[in-house]
Amino acid sequence: MNEGQAKKRINKLREEIHFHNYRYYVLDEPVISDPEYDQLMRELEALERQFPDLITPTSPTQRVGAPPLEKFEEVRHTIPMLSLANAFEEEEVKEFDGRVKRFLGIPRDVEYCTELKIDGVAVELIYEDGYFTTGSTRGDGFVGEDVTQNLKTVKSIPLSLIPWKERRLPSRLGARGEVYLPIKAFQELNQQRERSGESVFANPRNAAAGSLRQLDSSITAKRPLDIFCHGVGQVSGQSFETHWVLLETLHHWGLKVNPHRKRCRKIEEVLEFHREMDELREKLPYEIDGVVIKVNSLRLQEALGTIARSPRWALAFKFKPKQVTTRIRDIIVNVGRTGALTPTAVMDPVRIGGVEVSRATLHNQDEIDKKDVRIGDTVVIQRAGDVIPEVVMVVFEKRTGKEKKFRLPDQCPVCGAEVEKPKGKKDKKEMAVARCTGISCPAKLKETIIHFASRDALNIEGLGEKIIEQLVDQGLIKDYADLYALTLDDFLTLERMGEKLAGNILAAIQKSKKTSLDRLIYALGILHVGEHIAKLLAREFSSLEELAQTSLEKLMTIKGIGEEIAFSIVTFFQQKGNQKVIQKLKERGVEYPARPLRPSPTSRIWEGQTFVFTGALKTLSREEAESKVESMGGRASSSVSKKTDFVVVGEDPGSKFDKAQALGVKIITEDEFLRMLQPDAR
Repeated sequence: MNEGQAKKRINKLREEIHFHNYRYYVLDEPVISDPEYDQLMRELEALERQFPDLITPTSPTQRVGAPPLEKFEEVRHTIPMLSLANAFEEEEVKEFDGRVKRFLGIPRDVEYCTELKIDGVAVELIYEDGYFTTGSTRGDGFVGEDVTQNLKTVKSIPLSLIPWKERRLPSRLGARGEVYLPIKAFQELNQQRERSGESVFANPRNAAAGSLRQLDSSITAKRPLDIFCHGVGQVSGQSFETHWVLLETLHHWGLKVNPHRKRCRKIEEVLEFHREMDELREKLPYEIDGVVIKVNSLRLQEALGTIARSPRWALAFKFKPKQVTTRIRDIIVNVGRTGALTPTAVMDPVRIGGVEVSRATLHNQDEIDKKDVRIGDTVVIQRAGDVIPEVVMVVFEKRTGKEKKFRLPDQCPVCGAEVEKPKGKKDKKEMAVARCTGISCPAKLKETIIHFASRDALNIEGLGEKIIEQLVDQGLIKDYADLYALTLDDFLTLERMGEKLAGNILAAIQKSKKTSLDRLIYALGILHVGEHIAKLLAREFSSLEELAQTSLEKLMTIKGIGEEIAFSIVTFFQQKGNQKVIQKLKERGVEYPARPLRPSPTSRIWEGQTFVFTGALKTLSREEAESKVESMGGRASSSVSKKTDFVVVGEDPGSKFDKAQALGVKIITEDEFLRMLQPDAR
């Protein structure tokens, strides 16, 4: 191959690779396999080694490889990168809408474009004639740092734009966006840094900023940074009428734009979008901290102009914060239903996510030692969704020297029994969780019965914590099987208990006798067996007796159950005391529908594929639908992840439907699922 032929082939390879990068990193819809993509890259690398004069800065092979910098050069933004004014309440957003209308002198509703506010690092990407030439941080809004080499390592940033027949590429484009680190990648990065003795990042945004400011781009390349573009600075040779059209165009040119955006005809629709995104935020694989509201018309944006360092035509409507700083007053120890001793920080009360909190979990002694948390420390805490707040990190700069180290006690703070760290069966290494060894520990008993009666277990309505505490304290129950021997007179001895309430609770206890196998397994309180594992076991075993008699080896053959879980299950059923309680449950009428073992798959057509069902199905029960999946060699799961192949949606689908949309998982209807079962569809 001569140089002319090589140049033609190299250009073709670069065009193909840029296209496949766009399909994979921007659209998340690859059209070739990883080995096929790798083959294209290897061919390009080989040709560029053979003809080094043909290497260009925008070649896909040049994402990493530049020598480390001594310092970052300055980049002056042609159009300043302004910050946004913030709002935290709906009334403030309505006031913003009023100001926009008054300034423009129009009484009618204004159309807005709303999009997610990504919690990342603001950057500008300069493209000259479609090629990426310069990337910079926001800096002070007027001057930023040149981080071009680092931004080249971000796979979702195209090195050359994709021509689009509807709108030709501009001669110069200053695309603006937020570089971020996905939550999972952030967690893995912190775990890696902890193992190597390095300090951890406080949040994904800090991790993204730290990654972008590496003088050695090869370090940045090891961190899976991503980007969402949300606007432009200077554009030469192209114009737009609305911000919505601008975002659509950026997407077609190959830049990654967030899919969660909406055109709102009036401010009430903006508020509704904010509420929807606030509910969705915990399900997203990246951090967001609000919604950005922009006047959609670019002509009206220009008329509104700017004030100080913020545009009049845009507003950041923030969510309630999820991370705050506070001080640890004390560290106490709680004993859970499995006997686990959990250190809990008692803190100065703070509001986080709209809720006032004064306690946060410290997990275990290993975590306390790793983060070096002490009584009196100032710490950063976070709360995600309904999860109990946790201590993220210590603000060491605020230490005074008066802080006190903490160690878990050797005796259970509730019953005084010895505390030990159980040994793992395989490697005999100490586990992080310390546990009370007292089998009659009141703390364990109360929590065990609370768990047994909870909604996702036996669902005994009206049997709350206060009532359970009295039943245990008065010695009326010694285990959860004793619930089914309680009488009306027993309940009437409790405080604030009337005959009607007592009768309702007794009726709920009687009703709970008829349950399902997975609920009963979950209710037993086996260590490491949550709802998901309980469902796996109920699908594999036809009865509690069969499960109780199974071996460690058999359990470990079930996908999703490892040695630690299997060992916990076997150990639970081997204990005589547990066997007696289970027998008492049976004798007192607790039962579940008998189900024969599932037959072996009649086909392997769906082998390796995972289905999740959500909502009410019209023609099949959930059990029948899952059985049909398994009869084809597939797997029915109760939770949605990126590895899910199909989510089958019935009437009134739940949060699984939202998560499937957020993750881009294929969603099908019940009718489509039934068609897939037909012989001609296989």
